Amino acid sequence: MINKLNDLRTLVRGRVLTPEDDDFDQARRPWNLAVEQPVPAVVEVADAADIAAVVRFARAHGLSVSAQPNGHGATGDLGGAILLRTRRLDTLEIDPAAQRARVGAGVSSGRVQAAAATYGLTGLPGSSPVVSVAGVALGGGLSWFGRSHGWVADSVTAFDIVDAEGGLRHITADTDPDLFWALRGGGGSFAIVTALELSLHHAPHLYGGRMLWPAEHAAEVTDAYRQITATAPDALTVWLDLLHFPGSDPVIAVDTTYLGDHAEARDLLSPLERIPRPLADSRRIMTVSELGTITAEPTDPSAGSSRAELLTDLDGTTTKTLLADPIAPLMSVQIRHLGGAFTRPSDSPHGPLTEPYALYLFGVPTDPATAEAVTAKQRALAEALPVSGRKPFTFLSPGETVADAFAPAALNRLRYIKRRHDPDDVFRGNFPIPG
Repeated sequence: MINKLNDLRTLVRGRVLTPEDDDFDQARRPWNLAVEQPVPAVVEVADAADIAAVVRFARAHGLSVSAQPNGHGATGDLGGAILLRTRRLDTLEIDPAAQRARVGAGVSSGRVQAAAATYGLTGLPGSSPVVSVAGVALGGGLSWFGRSHGWVADSVTAFDIVDAEGGLRHITADTDPDLFWALRGGGGSFAIVTALELSLHHAPHLYGGRMLWPAEHAAEVTDAYRQITATAPDALTVWLDLLHFPGSDPVIAVDTTYLGDHAEARDLLSPLERIPRPLADSRRIMTVSELGTITAEPTDPSAGSSRAELLTDLDGTTTKTLLADPIAPLMSVQIRHLGGAFTRPSDSPHGPLTEPYALYLFGVPTDPATAEAVTAKQRALAEALPVSGRKPFTFLSPGETVADAFAPAALNRLRYIKRRHDPDDVFRGNFPIPG
């Protein structure tokens, strides 16, 4: 097999690494260092033609391929697929008149935001500026501005792909409605996306930041959070974070963005102003290119263990349960307010999100005992809180499947599209669609 894989070097312009190469382990490593990702080869593709060549090679030899710019959604279950690193597909073109961007598969969210901000426009970024736009869109995508504009995938207007025959194609809702629908949130099991086009949105004003208090004010902060989110306009997004970093005291934070005037934002957030002695308040007028500073998530690979759920309610009983015990050994328990445009019709596998809040539970598995304790705490909280049992695709974790994200009718349609467009299972997503 190694000899066959070495033949790839003559077919592509990019770098091919196999287990015989010294830097192979570094190349195959995903963003989450807690995930082991065994693959037979890594190809750091130079362009779409490289991808097409690898797909044809894989098809001829009974292999599969999987694309990852950085591997943020990696699960370790790639089934022996050749791993494509797509970071060099870095095209970024902004058409301010049409309010549209053309984005290569390796382009990060932060780079799109920086380019769009020049024209008073925005994409639909999440909390981290270093994730790829293509990866987020393929998983549906929850954004700071989703309450105003829906799923990230809802803003995608076209895909450039390599199909299972190794052909280069441009896909829209008109050229192939089934495949276009599947790619807007169904993952990487149908084609390799080399670039996408997406609508940008007006963002002439933005106010945002984080307020932070000692954990002793947790009940007051959660009450204020419930009050604010109960009547929040779509332009306002507010997230609640219980945080306990190693070596420090537990704290509680409220992260917020508002697509509008700062005075309006402060008025909407006034219940927070009445809570005494915040440790910090970073809220300010900002540009859309600065969104990554709000939660200040790591920008380098690290180990982590996460679990996500969708909450059906956030009443007083729910918040009391949430605050009843320390979150340790978890590092973060985050609640994201959904609603708004998320509840409206969406031509995507997810469809509308009717649950009003998302719950994200994160810990660091520093050793086997801690890993087990983190998993147990995540499970206990999920079982104690009112969850729907459904999860956003981009928040799926190792051990979960697409059946945890999609309704049965949507999953059946995805399976039909998989059989039609990739009957030989050439493409392997992080969370595969069964044939």
